[in-house]
Amino acid sequence: MSAGDFYFAINATFRFIHDTYGKDALVDYWTSMAREYHAGVADRFSSSGLEEVRRYWTDYFAHEPGGDVSVSLTPRGVELDVVDCPAIRWLKTGGREIVPYYCEHCYHISTTIAEQAGLSFKLEGGGGACHQIFGPKGGAS
Repeated sequence: MSAGDFYFAINATFRFIHDTYGKDALVDYWTSMAREYHAGVADRFSSSGLEEVRRYWTDYFAHEPGGDVSVSLTPRGVELDVVDCPAIRWLKTGGREIVPYYCEHCYHISTTIAEQAGLSFKLEGGGGACHQIFGPKGGAS
């Protein structure tokens, strides 16, 4: 099993929670995961600032299979330009039916992490290509 096969599991998990308990439960799952499982990430972002955000995402995407993502620190904050999402690519290549709300997990998880860290978060796009910005509170626009 490849590390990318994890995407198959989370796609199926998202579908199960959504279809069994509804969209609100799925969003709650994502935000709870961000508050609890990713609390350490929020702490790192809070204590070390935007350079740590850049370092975290650069390392994260360096370990993801495939995809095309650049991470840079700009005057607006840390910008992630996802040209080809590794998760969406893996799911498509694997012939999986991608749940239509799959990309929303990035929005909900990252927004919650950013809020805990005293930062702002903005996401534009989806479906395998997006632009994300972690910035100072009130600054990601």
